[in-house]
Amino acid sequence: MHYSNKTMNSNNLTPGKHVVVTDFDGGEGILVDLNTKKYFQLNETAMVVWKGLEQGKNVGEIADDIVDRYEVALDNATRSVERILDNFQTYKLLTAK
Repeated sequence: MHYSNKTMNSNNLTPGKHVVVTDFDGGEGILVDLNTKKYFQLNETAMVVWKGLEQGKNVGEIADDIVDRYEVALDNATRSVERILDNFQTYKLLTAK
C-alpha cells in the first residue's frame, strides 16, 4: 500500500486535550474545541475515526473498522478516513503524540 506523507503522519496524531466529545444514540456526536469555543457535528463515520484515534489506531485500522461496520470497499473507507483526518487537522482538533 502506498500512503502519502500526510497520511503516514496521521499515525502520530491523537485527539487534542482541548477537545471534548459527546456521543449520541445512533453513532453521531459533537466535538467541542474548548480553545475556540467552536463545536463540530460528526456523522457516524467521523465518530468511528475519532474513536479510533482515541484508541491509538492508525489509518489502516480505522479503515478496517469502517469496512467491518458499513460493508464498504477498503479503498473507499481509507479515502474517507484520510478526508476526515484532513478536516480534523484543518480545525486543529488533533495533536501530535
